[in-house]
Amino acid sequence: MNICRTCKIRWLSGCLIFLIIPLQLLQFSCNNNNNLQPLVVTKEDAALQQAFIKRAFITIAAVKKNIHSGDIITRTGNDFTSESLRSLNQRDQTYSHCGIASIENDSLFIYHALGGEWNPDEKLKRDPFENFAEPYSNRRIGIFEFDLPGRSKALLVQVAKKQFTNGLPFDMDFDLRTDDRMYCAEFIYKSLLEASSNEMAFNKSRIGQFIFIGVDDIILHPLCKKRALLVYK
Repeated sequence: MNICRTCKIRWLSGCLIFLIIPLQLLQFSCNNNNNLQPLVVTKEDAALQQAFIKRAFITIAAVKKNIHSGDIITRTGNDFTSESLRSLNQRDQTYSHCGIASIENDSLFIYHALGGEWNPDEKLKRDPFENFAEPYSNRRIGIFEFDLPGRSKALLVQVAKKQFTNGLPFDMDFDLRTDDRMYCAEFIYKSLLEASSNEMAFNKSRIGQFIFIGVDDIILHPLCKKRALLVYK
């Protein structure tokens, strides 16, 4: 008999999801812990990892010069929960998180809705690009641009700044119907709607009765084009 449990998981990088996990799989995992071998990190492994991180930050610094205010920046986390979040995307499962870029006094910041242990107060974050894209917990980043009038792009950034100033809380319930708290893709979706005077239409994803905006619903919009995909190597 298959017994399933609905598990509510908080993503360290910013989202809540509902996953159906077979109880038998959990029991199998617990019963086989004794078979796991201890992880041994050699000096060679550490050197390879250090070289990987160095190359990634060089790439991050290089692409930073090509990012404009109003761009949509995506990333793919390297943890289990990020992998699960990507699987919720119905059409493109490349990315697990997203934010809005803003150049302020020669510094590049990313505004993004984040929950979990990395953001205990669960308010909208304004992170330097290097922090958002860091390779320790991410595997890739994407840079996207909406084909909008310059005024709308400026308004998009203004909306993001306004929500940050207001301390927009993270939506732990992923309820698309509420506007007083938002999750990552919802924040971008509703910011774009406000910046375009509600003239944009978006695809909405559905799992059963649960309707939501996925990261792919943002980047696959007809007016959105990909300008760069960086996979850390």
